[in-house]
Amino acid sequence: MPPILQRLQQATKMLSRRKILLLVLGCSTLSLLIHQGAQLSWYPKLFPLSCPPLQDSPPRPKHMTVAFLKTHKTAGTTVQNILFRFAERHNLTVALPHPSCEHQFCYPRNFSAHFVHPATRPPHVLASHLRFDRAELQRLMPPGTVYVTILREPAAMFESLFSYYNQYCPAFRRVPNASLEAFLRAPEAYYRAGEHFAMFAHNTLAYDLGGDNERSPRDDAAYLAGLIRQVEEVFSLVMIAEYFDESLVLLRRLLAWDLDDTTSTPPLAPRGARRPRLRGARGARAAEARERLLRRCFGDEPVLRPAAQIRTKQLQPWQPSRKVDIMGYDLPSGRAGPATEACLKLAMPEVQYSSYLLRKQKRRGGVRVRPEPVLDNPPPRPIRALPRGHLGH
Repeated sequence: MPPILQRLQQATKMLSRRKILLLVLGCSTLSLLIHQGAQLSWYPKLFPLSCPPLQDSPPRPKHMTVAFLKTHKTAGTTVQNILFRFAERHNLTVALPHPSCEHQFCYPRNFSAHFVHPATRPPHVLASHLRFDRAELQRLMPPGTVYVTILREPAAMFESLFSYYNQYCPAFRRVPNASLEAFLRAPEAYYRAGEHFAMFAHNTLAYDLGGDNERSPRDDAAYLAGLIRQVEEVFSLVMIAEYFDESLVLLRRLLAWDLDDTTSTPPLAPRGARRPRLRGARGARAAEARERLLRRCFGDEPVLRPAAQIRTKQLQPWQPSRKVDIMGYDLPSGRAGPATEACLKLAMPEVQYSSYLLRKQKRRGGVRVRPEPVLDNPPPRPIRALPRGHLGH
């Protein structure tokens, strides 16, 4: 055997013996310490029997200023319900539209701070429909406001738009027999750019986000990329309707809210409205409490009814057309008392709830409000075209 290999073998044997010796010494030392540990007061300090408890980081304070860009037919009303009820529970001011704007901020015009009712300024929360205008929103909302929006898969969203706005969008009205298939076969035969509510028939999401819905990504890819960059810069969270539960988890973490803050959607909602599923012990308790209130208000089995059959005007959902029937709920006859208002708010649609918040904020601000029974509000008015030059640009 070559001398070099012999030396390597000897070195390896020496190293192995040293490792064995060190291991024996270490075990002996440890055994001695354990044996004498009961008599040594310093033993627990040197060798703790358990890991020290982890120090929880202090909870972040809840974020109270939120601007939600409510896009059309994307489950935005559910998010709006959560934000409105959070604001009411924490006595926050909600930006609400000027009466001349109906229940939206003069959509489809570019948003202006002039469209906000003066009794609801300066606001903490904004969640009604508008066309996004970054400069105007930043002029209205306080510094540090978190901007959030929600999007939906465009094909499913367009199908909903076609059904819901069939009597408002001229392009949809032109289609024989209100046939979606006919429109999709030849959209250019019905669509006219520039018509009122034309955006519902062409790139509605781009329009709601403040973009030019007439610019095609096929012809101008750079413009679309720029619009996406703006969305990424402005919005801290873009929720996705198809991943609604996951989006709510992200929203809660972003705003440092409690579980109850993001599960406060009314247990009664119009057909098709989404409601977050409750998970965990706290979520289950919240669900049980709401179920008890639900039974107290509406009986064992609340029944969906057509709007024409709902006697309580505050619960009549707005009907976009005769061809679309938005269902709702009614209070059983004979139910009244201190819980009536709480019962109403369980099923109150967006338009009436906005009016309720406006009255409440007017009273809080000392604005003179005409006496108006809760149950006798006039039904919501339909969307109408606004005269040019109304309330600024």
